[in-house]
Amino acid sequence: MNKNLHSRHKQRGFVERSTSSDLPLSGPDAVARLATEPLQDVFHTLGTDESGLTLEDVGQRQTRYGPNEIAHDKPPHWTVQLFSAFKNPFVMVLLALAIVSFFTDVYFADPDDKDYMGITILMTMVTISGLLRFFSEFRSLRAAEKLKAMVRTTASVRRRVTVSGKSERHEVAMRELVVGDIVTLQAGDMIPADLRLIESRDLFISQAVLTGEALPVEKYDTLGAVAQKSAETADGQGNASLLDLSNVCFMGTNVVSGTATGVVVATAGDTYFGALAKNVVSHKRVETSFDRGVNSVSWLLIRFMLVMVPVVFMINGLTKGDWVSALTFALAVAVGLTPEMLPMIVSANLARGALAMARRKVVVKRLNSVQNFGAMDVLCTDKTGTLTQDRIILERHLDVTGDEQEDVLRLGWLNSYHQSGQRNLIDVAIIRRANEIGDAVQPRTFAKIDELPFDFVRRRLSVVVANERGEHLMVTKGAVEEMLSVSTHVKTPEGVRPLDDTARAMLLARAEAYNEEGFRVLVVATRDIPADETKTQYKTADEAGLTVCGFLTFLDPPKDSAAPAIAALREHGVAVKVLTGDNPIVTMNVCRQVGIEPGTPLLGSDIEPMDDAKLREMVGHTTVFAKLAPLHKARVVKALQANGHTVGFLGDGINDAPALRDADVGISVDTGADIAKETADIILLEKSLMVLEEGVIKGRETFGNILKYLNMTASSNFGNVFSVLVASAFLPWQPMLAMQLLVQNLVYDISQMFLPWDRMDPEFLKKPRKWDAGNIRRFMLWLGPTSSVFDITTYVLMWTVFGAGALYHAQGGDAGQVIMNSGWFVEGLVSQTLVVHLLRTQKIPFLQSTPALPIMLSTSVAIVIACWLPYSPFAEALGFIALPGSYFYWLVATMLGYIALAQVVKTIYIRRFGRWF
Repeated sequence: MNKNLHSRHKQRGFVERSTSSDLPLSGPDAVARLATEPLQDVFHTLGTDESGLTLEDVGQRQTRYGPNEIAHDKPPHWTVQLFSAFKNPFVMVLLALAIVSFFTDVYFADPDDKDYMGITILMTMVTISGLLRFFSEFRSLRAAEKLKAMVRTTASVRRRVTVSGKSERHEVAMRELVVGDIVTLQAGDMIPADLRLIESRDLFISQAVLTGEALPVEKYDTLGAVAQKSAETADGQGNASLLDLSNVCFMGTNVVSGTATGVVVATAGDTYFGALAKNVVSHKRVETSFDRGVNSVSWLLIRFMLVMVPVVFMINGLTKGDWVSALTFALAVAVGLTPEMLPMIVSANLARGALAMARRKVVVKRLNSVQNFGAMDVLCTDKTGTLTQDRIILERHLDVTGDEQEDVLRLGWLNSYHQSGQRNLIDVAIIRRANEIGDAVQPRTFAKIDELPFDFVRRRLSVVVANERGEHLMVTKGAVEEMLSVSTHVKTPEGVRPLDDTARAMLLARAEAYNEEGFRVLVVATRDIPADETKTQYKTADEAGLTVCGFLTFLDPPKDSAAPAIAALREHGVAVKVLTGDNPIVTMNVCRQVGIEPGTPLLGSDIEPMDDAKLREMVGHTTVFAKLAPLHKARVVKALQANGHTVGFLGDGINDAPALRDADVGISVDTGADIAKETADIILLEKSLMVLEEGVIKGRETFGNILKYLNMTASSNFGNVFSVLVASAFLPWQPMLAMQLLVQNLVYDISQMFLPWDRMDPEFLKKPRKWDAGNIRRFMLWLGPTSSVFDITTYVLMWTVFGAGALYHAQGGDAGQVIMNSGWFVEGLVSQTLVVHLLRTQKIPFLQSTPALPIMLSTSVAIVIACWLPYSPFAEALGFIALPGSYFYWLVATMLGYIALAQVVKTIYIRRFGRWF
C-alpha cells in the first residue's frame, strides 16, 4: 500500500490488526476505495485475513459498533411507542376538547364555579385509550420480534477460535457480522453486508432491490476497467456508479447462482443499502389496504362529528339561550361521537391474531398482514415445494427411444455433481440415485473447468469438464424446449444423427407423453469441444451445437395436505391460482391431483408481449400460469390487484421474491431461500398447507372483531346524538349534562375493551372481508335511530310518569332536570351496552350465537354501574338523583321493546343489503 493511501486510511481511522477494536465502520465511499486496492492491502486495512477474525475481535467490534442492522428495521424505543400510541386523530380530538374544557370550565370560570370533572374525565379517556394501545402494541412488537427470531436469516462465516487457531466455519445471524468477517456465499443466500470479493465462481447477483434491474449481474474477484472507472468516480453519496463495482456485493441483494467468498467491508447503516435507508421518504412503507381502510373509516367518523356537533351547539344555544353551556354540551357530544378506543381495539385484535397464528406455527412479521390474510380472495402459489413435496424422486434415466440407459444418468451426475450453485431438489435426486447404483455412474476422473449457471431465462445449466487426456466436454441439462433450441444432433442407438424436424417432433412427443404421466422431464445433452476451442472460461453463447443424449424423468408428488387445504380455501372464498416456471402439462397434472381444474394455461411467452390491460383481462379467467420468469409472476400478481383482488402469494424460491414483495400478503416457509423469507410478510413453520386455511380464518376473526366495535360504536353514538337533537329542540333544558355524557361514554368504552376476545359467526368467516366505509355509514344511519325511538319514549316517560314535567311547570327553571337526566342516563347506557349482544351477530343473540365470556362479564358490569351510579356516593357530584323502584319495570319493558325493534331492523337490513358487517 503506497504512503498516500496509508496516510488516507489513518486519517479515516483505519488501524492495524493488533488494535482492531478501534476499527471504525466504513461507509460507501470507503467501499469504493477498498474495491480498487490489492486484496492484501484490504486485509491489512480491515485488520483481518483469509482465515477470518478471532472470536475476541468479533466481540470487540460488536460491542463497539453494534449489530449489523439497518436502524429503521428495529422496533422503536418504548418511549417512541408510548408517544405514537397517543398519536391518532381520535385522541387528538379528545385533547382538543380537553383544552376547550379547561378554558371554559376552569380558566375563565368564577373561582367558586370551577369544574374539574369534565377535563378529568376527558384526560382519563385519553390516558386509558393511549396506555391500552401502548401496552397492546408493546407486547405484540416484543412477541413479533421473538417470532421473527425463529426465522433467522444466517450467513456462513469463517472465524478462528484463537489468534493462532484453525479457521472454522460458523453459521451466524446476519446481525452478528462485523467488518473484517470472511463470508462464503452460494445460490439463494442474501448478501448480509457490503462485501469485497476474495474469490468467486460463476457468481450471479440479483441487484433488483437496489437498481430495479430484472436480470442478474455477474460478479468477479477482480475489478474490470469499467468498474475501475466507476470506483474512481463513485462519491459514496448514493451515486449509481457504486453498483457497477464488479468485485463488490451489496447488502440486501441476493445470489442467483454460483459461489463466492468475500470480506465484509461495511455493515449496517454504513452499507450502500443503509445509506439509502436513511432517506425516510424513499423507504417509507407503502400504505396497505388495511391502513387505507382504517384511515377512511376514521375520517368518515370525524367528518360526521364535524357536521353534527355544530348543529347540536346551534340548537342548544338558540333554544336555551346559554351559549357557554351549549358549547360545553356540544363538546361532550363530540366526545360521544369519537370512537377513541378504535386504535387500541385494532392493535389488540391484530396482536391477538398474530399470537394465535404463532400457536399454529405461523410467524407474522408485520401485524397488518393478519387482516390482509383474512381479506385475501386470491392465493397465487408456486408449484414445486409448495403444492408438491420437498422430495423429488428420479424415476427413470432414458435414451431418446425411451430405454433405460446408464450413460444418461452418468451425464446427469456429472452435471449435478460439478455445479457449484445451491443444489436444488433435482440435483439432490440425481446424486441420490447415482449413489444407489454405485461408482459405475459416478465418473470421478473428470475435472471441472467452468460452469454456466442456471437462470430463469435460459432454463438450463451447463458444466464443462475435462477427462484425463485434457479433452473438454460440455454437459448440459435443462427444460425440453430450451434444450432443443440449442441442440443440432441427437444420439440414437444407431449413432449420432442431425436433429431434423422429424426427430425434434419425436422428442417433443415423447417428453409430452412423460409429462402426461405426471413426470417432470429434463433433457441431457453434450458437446465435445475441439482442442483448438478449449478455454478456461465459457459463455452462454458456447451452449450451441449440442447433441441430445436422453431424458431424466422425475416424480414430484403433491403434498398430502395440498388437496384438503385447497378445498378448504375454496370453501372460504379464496381462489387458488398456480404460478410456476415448470412445464404446463406437468403443472396441470399436479393441479388435477390436488383438486384444481387447470383450464387452459397461460405461458410466460404469452404474457411477454401483452400490455397491462390485456393481462388484466386474461388473469381473470386463467388458473394455471406456466413457464414463467420471476417478473412474469410479479406482473400476474399486479394484474390481479388491478382487478380489485386482495392477492396472497405463496413461494419459497429465489424466483418468487418479486411476487412475494408485490403481493398484499407474501407467504413463505422457513425452509425457503433467504431472499424469500426476508421478503415475505408471513412465514409457515410447518409443511402442512392446512395452516393457510387457519391463517385465513384467524385473519377474518381479527377483522370481524374490529368491525364489530366500529359498527356498534358508530351506530350507538349516532343514535345518542340524534336523541340529543330531538331533546334539545323540545326540552327546556339539556337532556343530559355534559359531564354525564362523558361518564356514559367512558363506561361504555371500557366495556368494549374485551371485544378482541369475542367469537365470530361461522358465516362471517366464509368470505373474504375488506374495509367498506360506505357500509359502516349505512349501518350507522339504519341502526342509530332505532335506539332514538326508545330514548324519546324515555323522555316522555320521565316527563309524565316520573314528574319531570310537573316539577318544571310548578317551579320553572331547571326543576325536573335532575330526574330527567338520571332516567335517560341509565336507559341510554343500559341500551347502548345491551345492544352490543344484538349487533355483534346477524343471528338471534344468546339463542343462536353466544358471546365470549369476557364480553358477557364486561357488558354486565357496565349495566350494573349504570344502574348503581344514581344511588352511589358520586350521585350528587354527577347531577343524579335516586330513581324510584318502579322506574326499573319501565326500563325492562323499554329494553324488551328496543331489542325486538332492533332485531326487526336487523333482519330487514340483512335481507336488503345481503350482509351485516
